Amino acid sequence: MRRWFRRKKEEEPQGESASPPPEEAEAVAESEPQLSGPEEIPEEILSPEPPEAVPGDSTPDQVPEPAEAAPAAEAEPRKGLFRRFRERLSRSREAIAGGLDRVFAGRREVDAALLEDLEELLITADLGVETTLHLVQALQDRLKRRELADVERLKAALAEEMLSLLKGPAAPEITARPRVVLMVGVNGVGKTTTIAKLAYQERLQGRTPLLIAGDTFRAAAAEQLEIWGERVNAPVIKQKTGADPAAVVFDGLAAALARDVDTVFIDTAGRLHTKVNLMEELKKIYRTAAKKLPGSPHEVLLVLDATTGQNALSQARLFHEAVGITGIILTKMDGTAKGGVALAVAHETGLPLRYIGLGEGLEDLRPFDAEAFVAAILGGDDMGGGPG
Repeated sequence: MRRWFRRKKEEEPQGESASPPPEEAEAVAESEPQLSGPEEIPEEILSPEPPEAVPGDSTPDQVPEPAEAAPAAEAEPRKGLFRRFRERLSRSREAIAGGLDRVFAGRREVDAALLEDLEELLITADLGVETTLHLVQALQDRLKRRELADVERLKAALAEEMLSLLKGPAAPEITARPRVVLMVGVNGVGKTTTIAKLAYQERLQGRTPLLIAGDTFRAAAAEQLEIWGERVNAPVIKQKTGADPAAVVFDGLAAALARDVDTVFIDTAGRLHTKVNLMEELKKIYRTAAKKLPGSPHEVLLVLDATTGQNALSQARLFHEAVGITGIILTKMDGTAKGGVALAVAHETGLPLRYIGLGEGLEDLRPFDAEAFVAAILGGDDMGGGPG
């Protein structure tokens, strides 16, 4: 039964497909501009036209007077952070903690049959086959060592094993100024709004952000970023639709150096992650940034939509191969029961989860906290009490 279940799950499509129908994919492929590939861009063609002035600027090189920076937000108390995670992850908590309650109901002894039922639950909660088997094997080892005396101890052990998967390396200490962050991900994951939320956090901490509209493929992408830039008081460097994205990035970094900003966020196109030309475009942007500002980009953050479930894993692998992801942002976690994908992404990619999207507001992008996350999805009553 167990072997059949594993095979059945592996054969089923995992998560929601992020790819459009074949005919739409063909249309996209036909309309995509052909890129020059891996060769370097000649210096003389990197700036085909000057960047547009940011609304409110008299000239492209004039630095807008920043509004008075909001006072740095005080560190949110741990219990307040947990309450927010618990509230916004309610659907994932019902899928996982509610499922645990049903699996454990009326059972006091921890045995192989209980672990098999737990395995099925975790797979259906979008942890994925590989991550689930890793967790269950760890629990089986503890059972053999007689460490799982009862169901409550099993719950605590499951929380400990989940934490060990999620506690990745800390964010790197970057002293470069400006700090350049390349944002990547497929269309529809919330990349542009995530950039705005990150810029908002920079403003709250008294730093000056600048946004570069590197998505020149999608109509109105630059305008959308510009609207967000106005909301968070962050200047935006853009060019017309169809311009070379690498040229926009080159000019944007030149503007960032002239304006003496603290942080640069580069928006990029998010066409099908299976398309070779998109990945080549990202590589080209990466090389251009490194040429204009040695050492940059200092971070490459991949934005994933949690509602796509296991499909997020294939996106993570392909983007990581192309440009070397340094961290992952999971969006739309408040609207899905597939929160278990966070464990799968962390375990199967080895990449750290940096931020988690818990809503649409500017303040709803939170630094990922492994303890608060595990306590929330396992139904803990408070940060200190563990799952219960």
